[in-house]
Amino acid sequence: MERPLINQAQIEDRLDIVEIFTNYFIQRESVKEILKDIYDLERLSSRIAFGNINARDLKWISSSLKVLPELKAQLISLDEPLINELANKLVDLSHITELIDQAIVDNPPLTVKEGGIIKDSFNEELDELRYIRNHGKQWLAKFEQKERDKTGIKGLKVGYNRVFGYYIEITKANLSLVKDEFNYTRKQSLSNAERFVTPELKEMESKLLSAQDKMVKLEYVLFTQIRDYIKKDVHTLQDVAKVIARIDVYQSLAMISSENSYVRPVFNQSKTFNVVDGRHGVIEQVMAQGSYVSNDVMIDNNYPVLLITGPNMGGKSTYMRQIALIALMGQIGCFVPCSEANIPIFDQIFTRIGASDDLISGQSTFMVEMLEANNALRYATENSLIIFDEIGRGTATFDGMAIAQAMIEYIATSIKCITLFSTHYHELTFLEEKDLGIKNVHASASIENDDLVFLYRIKSGRSNKSYGVNVAKLAKLPDAVLNRANVLLEALEENNIEHHLSNDTLKQAPATSMSVVEKYLDNIDPMALSPN
Repeated sequence: MERPLINQAQIEDRLDIVEIFTNYFIQRESVKEILKDIYDLERLSSRIAFGNINARDLKWISSSLKVLPELKAQLISLDEPLINELANKLVDLSHITELIDQAIVDNPPLTVKEGGIIKDSFNEELDELRYIRNHGKQWLAKFEQKERDKTGIKGLKVGYNRVFGYYIEITKANLSLVKDEFNYTRKQSLSNAERFVTPELKEMESKLLSAQDKMVKLEYVLFTQIRDYIKKDVHTLQDVAKVIARIDVYQSLAMISSENSYVRPVFNQSKTFNVVDGRHGVIEQVMAQGSYVSNDVMIDNNYPVLLITGPNMGGKSTYMRQIALIALMGQIGCFVPCSEANIPIFDQIFTRIGASDDLISGQSTFMVEMLEANNALRYATENSLIIFDEIGRGTATFDGMAIAQAMIEYIATSIKCITLFSTHYHELTFLEEKDLGIKNVHASASIENDDLVFLYRIKSGRSNKSYGVNVAKLAKLPDAVLNRANVLLEALEENNIEHHLSNDTLKQAPATSMSVVEKYLDNIDPMALSPN
């Protein structure tokens, strides 16, 4: 979505693959189920490259790679050249899977420096150390029972902590039973017990702790060797991950295209945008089925600029957004929400929609609006798409109207790209008569029993009013306010602002020329100069 294509051949290749997945429902569903068992291989392979992968990550890599043969078989079963090309890039990585399965336990801990990650029988030295550790536990159990029998103290315990190591613990009530011939050496005193050690216990402690320490260190060495072995194939693993990602995207685009009755767009070089029954793919998902009102779009090279008027909530913004969304979806290689689409390929899409400010930077809503509009006016080409929604509403009426008219004239005469320009300044609709390539369309509405009814249809021609007072009535403003607003509106309309605008609309500001010195100075960046 962030990087749509502008090369038609590449777009058509994507659409070809999406169409294949659209036509083969059963195979597409099988592919979707297989993909559920594949983890984020691209992220996991990057962790291998940076050396911060853990044992659990390796198990996820293994389980992901195990399903690749099944995925490849499903793709090849489609017997389509473009799909076969993708399938053949899923190279055999079974040697990685086999190594991980042989070496790593099924449920490894997250940390790799405390042991417990390498399977038995993988390394002979590790198995020997584990034998010492496991039999050491049996020895301790036998030693404890032997000391109980020797001393006659049934509550005698053999324990361990990291500070004092292994010890024999005897409660103070039984201290009288400890005799000198037992060769006990006091190690620690507690409030209700004493802890002792014997030469035999110290010797075994040395063996056990040495084995445990060696075992943990050896496991980490073995893990790093496994990691480094896989790292040699990390680029192959990353390539496979990218292929899987592409397959996932294609089947996802095919799924939404099929489920929502999208159609494959046709692209043209004549700068015409013709869509039949266009819909907004996001909004229709949150509405009751069948309740979304579709609209046709017909923009040709002679009239690339649509000036859209009509009431608030009448559907102007949705109409513009769905055109931009159809263009964007088509250029990522997805089918589009309509019955028929014949559209150009845009090099850029510029939008100025909604109201926002940047208080931290000291920029008002209107300033943000102007900055975003400036970006479009400066960088758009004749192959771009511009969406301007309610330009000029953040300032005084006459200021806003003047800026809006100047912008639409500049776009029509200088940029000449497909543009949708919505406005409540219906006085500007006279621009259609100036032969600038501007066409009026409006969001239709009707008044029934003094109530405003939105039809959500975009029709040719101008709207003579914005129905603002009617929308205020829908918001339940007090009757006194509404009545007064109607009186004021009638008085303002009698001034006939549109007549004054149309009389002098194309008068140009005097051109300013720059001298050679001024041009030279204008190209100097003072911050890049040295004090000398």
